[in-house]
Amino acid sequence: MSNGDSVREVIARRWRGGAARAEPERLAVEEPLEIRLGGRRFTLTMRTPGHDDELAAGFLFAEGFVKSREELGEIRRVRDRKGAPEANAIDVLLNVPADGLRARLKRNFAVSSSCGVCGKTSIDAITRRIEPLAATLAIAPGEIFALPERMRAAQAVFAATGGLHAAALFERGAGEPRLLALREDVGRHNAVDKVVGWALRAGITPLAGHVMMVSGRLSFEIVQKAAVAGIPILCAVSAPSSLAVELAEEAGITLVGFVRDGGFNVYAHPDRIAG
Repeated sequence: MSNGDSVREVIARRWRGGAARAEPERLAVEEPLEIRLGGRRFTLTMRTPGHDDELAAGFLFAEGFVKSREELGEIRRVRDRKGAPEANAIDVLLNVPADGLRARLKRNFAVSSSCGVCGKTSIDAITRRIEPLAATLAIAPGEIFALPERMRAAQAVFAATGGLHAAALFERGAGEPRLLALREDVGRHNAVDKVVGWALRAGITPLAGHVMMVSGRLSFEIVQKAAVAGIPILCAVSAPSSLAVELAEEAGITLVGFVRDGGFNVYAHPDRIAG
């Protein structure tokens, strides 16, 4: 994602010291993305342009519409009547039999329309799709403390605007966790979808040997996406919601919040924190 796609300059009137002055300011871009399946309109999301193919792949994987990289076909830009690519529309071809896709669509939409994200019903729907994570991955407290700074150092667009969320995927090997991918977006869940989509297309899911760090708070949606991707340790600079903690417990995810100022809180499965 280039800064040109994701940053836009506007004129803002800055009030400082009791006086106003017009100055240029850079803002994070927010635009709609229409995702189509086989040419048919499927969903619309607001996002920061860039890595749209990963966003679509990660969303479809996390929501259970595809189960593997092999079920993802071509991901391409929708073209207008003159043949030019549309900036805000993408079409995904799936290698899923029509009957199977209809069943997945019916199942997922039935769950979401019956009660929304309503606790036990939603958790049961997700845990039916995944196996509880049994990864023996361990991480030292000092390594967790270092994650926010390492994530922030890679946030080029945040540095320019101060207005984006980020998700960072680290590989836990013999040494310190190694940053594999970082994505930024106005939506924290979109940033996670982009990272998960990158991993899916790279063929490295499930992510049993990996740690994810996100900016902002830990919502139910983010834990859901991590669970589907097989991420055993999920960290954030802010707090989780109660439903996020419940899902992490059920899914076997080590959930770490408030990673800042030399401390953190562990809300689920603390056994992966070594020392």
